[in-house]
Amino acid sequence: MGGFALHSSHKVMMQKHWREYNWPLLVCVLVLLVLGALAVYSATLTAVTRNGVALSRIYPWHLVYIVVGIIAMVGTTLFNYQLLSSLARPLYIVLLALLVVVLLVGQVSEGARSWLVIGTRTFQPTELAKLGTIIALAAYWQRYELHTDGWFVQLGGLLLAAVPILLVLFQPDLGSTLVMGMIWLVMAWGAGIRMSQFGLLLLVTLPLLYLAWNLDGLLDEYQKRRLLTFYYLLVDPTQVDFNDSYNVVQALRALGQGGIFGTGLTRGIFSQGNYVPVQHTDFIFAVIGEEMGFAGGVVLIIFQALLLWQALSIASQARDRFGRLIALGIFGMFLCHLLINVGMNLSLLPVTGLPLPFISAGGSFMVISLAAVGLLQSIALRRQRLTF
Repeated sequence: MGGFALHSSHKVMMQKHWREYNWPLLVCVLVLLVLGALAVYSATLTAVTRNGVALSRIYPWHLVYIVVGIIAMVGTTLFNYQLLSSLARPLYIVLLALLVVVLLVGQVSEGARSWLVIGTRTFQPTELAKLGTIIALAAYWQRYELHTDGWFVQLGGLLLAAVPILLVLFQPDLGSTLVMGMIWLVMAWGAGIRMSQFGLLLLVTLPLLYLAWNLDGLLDEYQKRRLLTFYYLLVDPTQVDFNDSYNVVQALRALGQGGIFGTGLTRGIFSQGNYVPVQHTDFIFAVIGEEMGFAGGVVLIIFQALLLWQALSIASQARDRFGRLIALGIFGMFLCHLLINVGMNLSLLPVTGLPLPFISAGGSFMVISLAAVGLLQSIALRRQRLTF
């Protein structure tokens, strides 16, 4: 009888445990995955690369990456996120090693040495570095939980983030550098950084930005032209070179063509005419805007916003500081990707080449993003202590 009672008690507690599962978060992810799959299918249907290679071969792989990502999401959901605290240091060392390796032997694409070739596929260590940095920072600030507002503790957190950020900047990958900076900023805020500390660290960062602009090797000329193009589009469009502004102009024309409800899937003049460059990744929002219209864009942003809201909700209810900071870091990562991708499509931000979460084609970011959602669910499931 005692064994039966213990088994029944365990079963009841596990049922209560799974009641904590965040179903709204899962619904948001699934809706975005479906929306993204439709957009990538249309974006790659007739598009070709600069060399004339058809992009239609990308779509089957996009579906494969979604499946792999969902498996990763289930795995990280079942995994106790608290165990990552003891794994944070070796994980951080591994991600730094990968970032060094990619600088030495990585494949160059679009001006950045960001990919490692594995068989017939490529892997982007930067995406793993984003999640690994989140875990490392969360473990670090958890260790100094009683002294997180101390100057040396905050400086240590900044240095911890600065090493992978600089390695990513050397690729050079400006977009991912900004994302990792946003991750540090959101997590530092969550860890209790004081405004005086933030202000001083900002003053220290400004000269580094000046060096990044003027030091050879950190930013390629094409990246500088993108930033200058954005500046001139705001203050003096007559100085903008047509070739430098081509991506933004075509994206805006595609968005304008869509109207309220769009031209219909696979019926976009610009999307199907190969006018919008890299429309399956960086400019996927332009495809959605043209073929699904303003309504489609609003639906996308609503579900992205709901997903971010759920991440913040999970952070606020986490059972410990480690889980709260991980959730905040993931929130910062998704928020930065969303703002920059949509912003550059609308010419509100410079073109920096970042994928749209759960929408854009690309295996590394898709798998890591879904694994990050699994971590959020792991934190949600364990927000209450189980007693047996």
